[in-house]
Amino acid sequence: MNRTLLFACLCALLLQSCSSDQLADPLDQKLRKVLNQTSPTGDYNYYILPESTSLSSIPQDPRNELTPGKIALGKMLFFETGLALDPTYEFSEGFYSCASCHVPAVGFMPGRVQGIADGGIGFGDNGEMRDRTILYEEDELDVQGARPLSLINVAYTTNTSWSGSFGGGDANEGTEALWDLDEALEVNHLGFSGLETQNIEGLHLHRMIVNPEVVDSLGYKEIYDECFPFTEENERYNEITTSLAISAYLRSLISNEAPFQSWLKGDEDALSDAEKRGGQLFFGKAGCFRCHSSPALNNADNFYALGVNNLYETGEAFNTGPDDQRNFGRGFFTKKEDDMHKFKVPQLYNVAEGTHFFHGSSKTTMHDVVRYFNLGIPENSLVPAENIASQFHPLNMTEGEVDDLVLFLEKSLVDENIERYAPTSVLSGNCFPNNDPASRVALGCE
Repeated sequence: MNRTLLFACLCALLLQSCSSDQLADPLDQKLRKVLNQTSPTGDYNYYILPESTSLSSIPQDPRNELTPGKIALGKMLFFETGLALDPTYEFSEGFYSCASCHVPAVGFMPGRVQGIADGGIGFGDNGEMRDRTILYEEDELDVQGARPLSLINVAYTTNTSWSGSFGGGDANEGTEALWDLDEALEVNHLGFSGLETQNIEGLHLHRMIVNPEVVDSLGYKEIYDECFPFTEENERYNEITTSLAISAYLRSLISNEAPFQSWLKGDEDALSDAEKRGGQLFFGKAGCFRCHSSPALNNADNFYALGVNNLYETGEAFNTGPDDQRNFGRGFFTKKEDDMHKFKVPQLYNVAEGTHFFHGSSKTTMHDVVRYFNLGIPENSLVPAENIASQFHPLNMTEGEVDDLVLFLEKSLVDENIERYAPTSVLSGNCFPNNDPASRVALGCE
C-alpha cells in the first residue's frame, strides 16, 4: 500500500471515529456509566425486568411454580367479588374483591388515602370515591392501618407487608418464636414465601370464603382441576390453592413496558434529556439507589425509618389512631426497639400513578416526596432520631434537579399499559373490582 493510500485510510478511520463520538449522546453514556457503577453485577442490564411470559425468569416460590393456567386463574380470582362471602353484614355479600384495595389504574394501590373492602361503597373513576357505608361502624370496616403497597413487581419482594412479617425465610429466618404470638402469622409455619403466605391469611382476613361448594358454584372447579392435578381432591379447593393461583398472577405483574425499561433494552429515544438527567440523579447524587437497589427498585431485606407521619394523621383514614401498633412497622413484628418505625422499601414502578405516598399517605404528590427527601428533615417527632436511616439526610439538589428526578419517577418508571393485567370478566359474572350498588353504577355495570 503506497503512502497516499495509507494516509487516506487513516483519515477515513479518524473521521469515522469522530462521527461515532459525535453521534453518541453524552447523557446516555453518563446514565449507562452510573448504572454500571451501582449495579451489583457491574452491568446495567441487571436492571432489565423479565417479560411476563418468560415465567422461568420471574422470581417465584419453589413450591408454587408459575404456569400460564395458574396465572389465568389467579387473574380472575383476584378480581372475583363472588368470593366476598363473609362480610360483617350479610347484605354486603359479593360486594368487594382483592382488587378493591389494589386498583390497576393507580398502580395496583387504593385510589384514596386508604383502601376499603368490606364496608366500603362506591368507586368513582379509579377508586377515589370509595367511602364507608353509614351502615357500618368504623371498627367493623375491613381497612388497613398503613397504606396498601403496590403489587407491581411484587415478585421481587420476599417478606411481604410493610413490616415484612409474612414468610418464614429470608429476613424472617430465626423469628419462629414470634409467629405464634400473632394468630395471623401462624401461617408462616406452612413454609411458603411471603407473598403466598400473606395471601393465604389474606383471604380469611379480608372476609372471603373458598371451599368446594363456592368454587363449583362460581364455575372455577374445572380450572382448579387443571391447575392443581397433583393436589389431592379434598385439598384442591381451599385458601392454599387459591393463594397459589393469586400469587402466581401477582408475580406476573411486571412493568416491563415502562420507558426506562425500553431505554435499558436499547431504545435511547425512550427517555427525554430531562428524564436521563433524572435517572443520573436517582442512581447518583440523590442516592435513591442505596435503598431502591433491586431490578424492581425495591429492597427485599432491609427496613428503614424515614420519620414520616402515620396514616391516622391524614384525618381521612378509618379505624386507626396513635395507638395502632402498625405505626411501628418492622418493630410491630420483631418487638425490637431499634426496629421501631422502620418500614419496607417499596418498589417504584407506577407508584407515581398513586394518589398518596409513604406508609402513612402523608404526601399527595411526587414533588412533595422528592422535596421531603431533599430537605432530609423528619416530620414525625415520635420517631427516635437514632432510628432514622443514615441514608436520610439533606441532598442539596437544586429545584431543576428536583424537577428532573420527579420526571424520571413520574414518566420513565410508569408502564402506561399496566391495565393489560386486568381481566375483562370473572366467571361469576359479577361487577368488579366492587359490586355494591354505587360501584356498579360508577363502573358501568348497570
